Amino acid sequence: MEDSMQFQEVVEAEGHLIDSHIMENIFDTVVELHARFEVEEFRIGRTNSQASYLRLRVTADEQSALDRLLETLLLLGCAPVDAGDAQLREVERDRCAPEDFYSTTNHRTYVRLGDEWIEVEKQRMDAMVVVESGRARCRRLRDLRRGDRIVTGLRGIRVTPETKERGRLSFAFMANGISSERQVETAVRQTAELVRQTLAAGLKVVVVAGPVVVHTGGVEGLSTLIRRGSVQALLSGNALGVHDVEAALFGTSLGVCLADGRLEEHGHRNHMRAINAIYRAGSVAQAVECGRLKSGILYECVKAGVPFVLAGSLRDDGPLPDTITDMNLAQDAYAAQLQGAGLVLCLGTMLHSIATGNMLPSWVRIVCVDINPAVATKVSDRGTGQAVGVVADVGMFLGLLSKDLA
Repeated sequence: MEDSMQFQEVVEAEGHLIDSHIMENIFDTVVELHARFEVEEFRIGRTNSQASYLRLRVTADEQSALDRLLETLLLLGCAPVDAGDAQLREVERDRCAPEDFYSTTNHRTYVRLGDEWIEVEKQRMDAMVVVESGRARCRRLRDLRRGDRIVTGLRGIRVTPETKERGRLSFAFMANGISSERQVETAVRQTAELVRQTLAAGLKVVVVAGPVVVHTGGVEGLSTLIRRGSVQALLSGNALGVHDVEAALFGTSLGVCLADGRLEEHGHRNHMRAINAIYRAGSVAQAVECGRLKSGILYECVKAGVPFVLAGSLRDDGPLPDTITDMNLAQDAYAAQLQGAGLVLCLGTMLHSIATGNMLPSWVRIVCVDINPAVATKVSDRGTGQAVGVVADVGMFLGLLSKDLA
């Protein structure tokens, strides 16, 4: 009887396929999409550093089913062997891509141009690949311009997912997912070592922080890290800036005295007084220069020359004059500071952590610290698979981290 499953393709993948469960995911994907596979070649890496190689033939009963399978396999780093060059089409209108555009992942990506594999620059998820002068770059939909040539379809594209190297166990917490039972001291110690490695490699440590840093008493810990040169950029929202200034000027956060936890009389207006003080000075930097602002996270950023970005939102009071209220401009400012990052510490903020993760390539390590384990889970579920969660009080974590790095 003739086999009706006649649409087929030979695909291949290379890397730490077994350690990272990539091969298992490839096989499961084929079965789940009602196709079948035949392994033509498999070579397992013989040493810690040597990669494994997999070549298999996949078959489906319809071309549309095969295309859907190939698209899913591509995300796992499994690409057609005889793909040819990438297919390019021209953008006919600003901010409007052809229907069959290729949407990027955050994994390292290559496109084939003139029989040569070119690495895509500025890798991030949910972008298009624009080819110009022999180079390929990720570009957001809103940044597309008429005449841009972008990659379409699935041919001539290779994705290389980040894999777990066999020497990774020296940082066990980086491989163990999210757990509230993890010893905080161990996570702090290993995070401190990641900070040292990142700085030694000439890469940036970027902190993404929410106002909980102030509420939990983490101002001194984070200020110390900034003062000692362990942080190269701070990304946050208006709330962190406002409560940081409020704490520096009045000793309260949301009107609650940080020293003893009591609600200060008329303290509810302190955050507005803080905003007003910065407006009176002109900006955060000018408040530092004139002596009005003498401590706090933003104070240390100004004194150390560490750039900070405050992204606005609909619920902001004020906001501070430094807050960027145009969301497109705020995204651009975040992305600019993330260039050259080797480690990102996300501290007590779900939305800013997810937004930052969407802008990062998968080889930039992320440590997400929050008292709520669901926050780190959501960051990872939104596509930032390299994020590792530490379930802990943010203030305590910062205090321990600053001591470990002393």
